[in-house]
Order: sequence, then structure tokens, then C-alpha cells
Amino acid sequence: MNLTISGHHLDVSPALREYVLTKLDRVTRHFDQVVDINVLLSVEKLKEKERRQKAEVTLHVKGRDIFVEQTHEDMYAAIDQLMDKLDRQVVRHKDRLQDHHHVAPKRLDAGLL
Repeated sequence: MNLTISGHHLDVSPALREYVLTKLDRVTRHFDQVVDINVLLSVEKLKEKERRQKAEVTLHVKGRDIFVEQTHEDMYAAIDQLMDKLDRQVVRHKDRLQDHHHVAPKRLDAGLL
């Protein structure tokens, strides 16, 4: 699994990097077929004293790319909300990959006769 954590108008501190890694651990625990993860943390300056913290993740799994972004006034809160969204999407993708079809009991009985 390749992991890239980068910042835009922001220096990614070791504490911030460690926080992202611990949150990503929850996602990789649910689904282990992750190929590549790109995390982009950025700060957008809107007006004089307003700042918006933005976190984005592009998760490349077998057969699909999952992109999630979240903005908040606090970077740690943005990361928390981002990982919640990403976790829901990964679980939904995993459910779609599983085979939920089963053979009806009538078909089993007919095959035995």
C-alpha cells in the first residue's frame, strides 16, 4: 500500500501526520485490498480572518477510486469527519464486492434427484 500525505499552504507536522495515520488504520482494518492512498491537507484563506481547513483523500482500491473531501474550521475536525465519510464508502464498496446471491432450496432439491 502506497501512502502519500501532502499539504497545500500548510506544513504537515509529525503530529498531524500521525493523526492521519491512526485514522486511516480504521479504514484499512475494514478493507485490506487498498492499493494507494493520497491525502491532501490544505488551508484556504477566504477573507481577512476567515480560514477554511480542507482535507481530501483519494483511495485507490481494486476496481475503483474513492474520493472524499471535507472542510471545517479546525483541521483535526475536518480529518475526523473525512474519515467517517471514507469509512462508510469503503464499507459500502466492500458490500458490493461480496457475493450476496445464494441458491434457492428448490434448486438444491432438484439437483439431487
